[in-house]
Amino acid sequence: MKNQYTEDSIRSLDWKEHIRLRPGMYIGKMGNGSSPDDGIYVLLKEVIDNSIDEYVMGNGKTIEISIKNDSVSVRDYGRGIPLGKVVDVVSKINTGAKYDSKVFKKSVGLNGVGSKAVNALSSYFKIKSIREGKSKLVEFSKGAITNEEDIQENSGRKGTSVSFIPDKEMFGNYRFIDTFVEKMLWNYCFLNTGLTILYNNNKFYSEDGLFDLLTKNTEAELLYPIIHLKDNDIEVAITHCKNQHSEQYYSFVNGQHTVQGGTHQGAFRQAVVKVIREFYNKNYEAADIRQAINAAISVKVIEPIFESQTKTKLGSTEIEPDGITLQTFVHDFLKKNLDNYLHKNPETAEILQKKIQQAEHERKAMAGVKKLARERAKKASLHNKKLRDCRVHYNDEKKQERFDSTLFITEGDSASGSITKTRNINTQAVFSLRGKPLNSYGLTKKVVYENEEFNLLQAALNIEQGIDDLRYNKIVIATDADVDGMHIRLLLITFFLQFFPELVKEGHVYILETPLFRVRNKKQTLYCYNNKERIKAIEKLGKSAEITRFKGLGEISPNEFKYFIGDNMRLDPVIIGSDTKIEEILKYFMGKNTPERQEFIIDNLKVEEDLEKEHEEIIS
Repeated sequence: MKNQYTEDSIRSLDWKEHIRLRPGMYIGKMGNGSSPDDGIYVLLKEVIDNSIDEYVMGNGKTIEISIKNDSVSVRDYGRGIPLGKVVDVVSKINTGAKYDSKVFKKSVGLNGVGSKAVNALSSYFKIKSIREGKSKLVEFSKGAITNEEDIQENSGRKGTSVSFIPDKEMFGNYRFIDTFVEKMLWNYCFLNTGLTILYNNNKFYSEDGLFDLLTKNTEAELLYPIIHLKDNDIEVAITHCKNQHSEQYYSFVNGQHTVQGGTHQGAFRQAVVKVIREFYNKNYEAADIRQAINAAISVKVIEPIFESQTKTKLGSTEIEPDGITLQTFVHDFLKKNLDNYLHKNPETAEILQKKIQQAEHERKAMAGVKKLARERAKKASLHNKKLRDCRVHYNDEKKQERFDSTLFITEGDSASGSITKTRNINTQAVFSLRGKPLNSYGLTKKVVYENEEFNLLQAALNIEQGIDDLRYNKIVIATDADVDGMHIRLLLITFFLQFFPELVKEGHVYILETPLFRVRNKKQTLYCYNNKERIKAIEKLGKSAEITRFKGLGEISPNEFKYFIGDNMRLDPVIIGSDTKIEEILKYFMGKNTPERQEFIIDNLKVEEDLEKEHEEIIS
């Protein structure tokens, strides 16, 4: 019988049902917290954004944030939500003060959806507003009111307090990673000088804005002091670094970190080239001018247009309605201020010109090597099976969209074959390594083109010109959980940190967790990633259950791989701590042997031996 299309087929959803049914429309992808753009961080950001808007309007200099286990609390000391509207602002779509541009002229949130999405996607949500000596408290579960108190007398400090627990029905077994949260909070402080954020009793504060941002985030040696320029509605910080091959940008709109860039970042990149060419009266190549640049730009725009609900890419072309274009605005600012700075600081101007000339010399010297490498990569892609590609990519040029695509980097034919047979062919690709990669520590970028493995991997990722055109959002290193597998991980991470550190800094590189044990009986099979899970599985299935210790990915059948690279895939992000220097990491792991590294390897070998010993005791 064919499906009937009648009046009964038409269904109306209320606001919370629609958000829970189509969460991607409101917060982007869901995720489990292993990626900085996962949904739980978007929920946190949506709540903080409201407190930031209060600070921008001159209300409240401190925001207190706490994350303990799964529970998040945010307290600001702004004006507090009008008590009669507390329920409406967190449970009625298209309700909020930000539609009134007189009140929130250049705010972060504009569409009145953010706090409602947090409410609908939380198993517990509480909001309390204090103002004019009174308070209002309401509690929700999945968007439905569970407790609403009458307005009460309250002598506490005015402001708004929000607590929520992301719903595990929606987000699964998630976790908040401090490094991702702290990076978000630092950005808030860099963009709102004078603001204090207290997070789990740690203080975040900045006096010099984007100058502080670039100082904190640039670990390579600077060629010249950071150029810091400010005016109404625009702020930039610029420098170039030694021993860096790529461009690194941090761009913001109305305090929103536009991690995918947008029209303002594009305008900045073009304007820098134009101003520098005019200053030196030389028609330098744009790539030579921007090589090794580290820069940050922040603009404020009335009613900005973003390309997605999560506001990660600016689409606006004008600085304000019926105003000048962003391109003109950014260029005019740099033409005046950067040009003046270079004239007033001839030493910096001379260093910058030498850097550009050096980049020009390197580019010409590498031209032949790059051409041969590109031809080799193109030929190899036609005849070998190193890359089993997927159908859509992170940057899809034809569709002009971004997809959450993944590239698994595997060792050996058996592992790559199993993943290839099991993967989602639409969004998951596989790159198969042949043997151990070269240790690239201390080598120049020339090795990327001369080494076949690195050249083909670079071509697969499409990162020769930087990561703007990166083809995969997640780069997952899938190696065995043994000493050889760990060594391959280190060699690949060394390659990325040496030549493409922004891949790691922007949260694109992961390690695939695979099970160490399989515990099963006739009715059920459980996969265990550590000893605790193994013990629980034995308790659940009984001591007579069959226990298998996996020594490598090649031992896991294609039918089993679907449990590990599907919706329940466990990934460990490769994270560089804010106080950790990349050069120190590379020197420690990949430089000349040191007693410390030998001790590290021995300790990890002992872990492997202990697992083997425990397994042997179990099966005997």
